[in-house]
Amino acid sequence: MPYGFTLIEMMIAIAIFSVAIALGIPSYRTWVQNSQIRNAAESIQNGIQRARGEAVKRNANVAFVMGVNSGWKVCVVDTTAADKCGEVVETRSGNEGSKNVTVSVTPSGPPPATTITFSNLGTVAPNADTSAALTQIDLTSSVTSADLRNLRVAIGVGGVGGNPRVCDPALGTSSTDPRRCY
Repeated sequence: MPYGFTLIEMMIAIAIFSVAIALGIPSYRTWVQNSQIRNAAESIQNGIQRARGEAVKRNANVAFVMGVNSGWKVCVVDTTAADKCGEVVETRSGNEGSKNVTVSVTPSGPPPATTITFSNLGTVAPNADTSAALTQIDLTSSVTSADLRNLRVAIGVGGVGGNPRVCDPALGTSSTDPRRCY
């Protein structure tokens, strides 16, 4: 009784493996893009929460500032500085795990809102540069695909007091899905 594979059996196995890989690659790419969007959204949400917590901890105004792509920084407000940012508490580059993510902010301007400031009570305070407070950040992928899940970070400015929430703008407001945007 011979052991091993014949050349024909090996060719059939390689063909089946190749077809399985070819069918799985588009799903894998979509999963990677959705992961990058989720990564950026959660990073921004965590940055906003960090700014809010630092404001209470330091008993001072602390700002969350959106940068290029999905990058951001949290800094203590310094009204004497040119950019109104004093000590930088934390930063994140837009290339860290979400390089293909495009960010758009609301209000969109001009100039576009890029900053939200928190008071020592953890509530939204007026920005030191008198610009409009950041209220919404939409995250999309620069890579197009029909199955992408774009996300939004909605920041409660009124009675909610600056709570950031990640939601799915594709779900209608009448939906009962907890991921919907209000």
